[in-house]
Amino acid sequence: MTGDEAADRLVNTDPLALVLGMLLDQQIPMEWAFMGPHRLVERLGSELDAHEISERDPEDFAALVRAKPALHRFPGSMAKRMQTLCRHVADRYGGDAGAIWAEAGTGEELFERLRDLPGYGDEKARILTAVLAKRFGVRPEGWQEQAGAFSDDQPRSVADIDGPEALQRVRTWKKEQKARGKGKDQ
Repeated sequence: MTGDEAADRLVNTDPLALVLGMLLDQQIPMEWAFMGPHRLVERLGSELDAHEISERDPEDFAALVRAKPALHRFPGSMAKRMQTLCRHVADRYGGDAGAIWAEAGTGEELFERLRDLPGYGDEKARILTAVLAKRFGVRPEGWQEQAGAFSDDQPRSVADIDGPEALQRVRTWKKEQKARGKGKDQ
């Protein structure tokens, strides 16, 4: 996804990195968004920990997010969103972001758990549902209905990216959709 082996490994092995990367994936290139968790690990000097991140001083955390290269185009507001998301994971899932999907019995429950994440809307929850199914084998009954168009084979989102060629296919498809006045889910 990012072209950086360590960053890609992190979002593929650390559930908190994955949900943070998805959170960051708005108004910036996908590679930049999913590189964010790795850069955060480097700046923290430790693994990602929802409890620790949520309890950090907001100004100190914002400074980490703002440091060059910034983790997002809007580092101040995104730092707040990241801490709020981590607080949610700490409070509701004991700090284990993987429990969000590990304990979901149905596609509907999975979607609702993702939709409840601070900073996530319907589309982001649908896309992450598809990512979990397509890339990680998390496929509770009904996941396709919850993921909607993102469950198909059309290269339309991060759920369909497994390398540089796939990233280019998604970019090309999105550009074509935009030229037609259509969205990712059409």
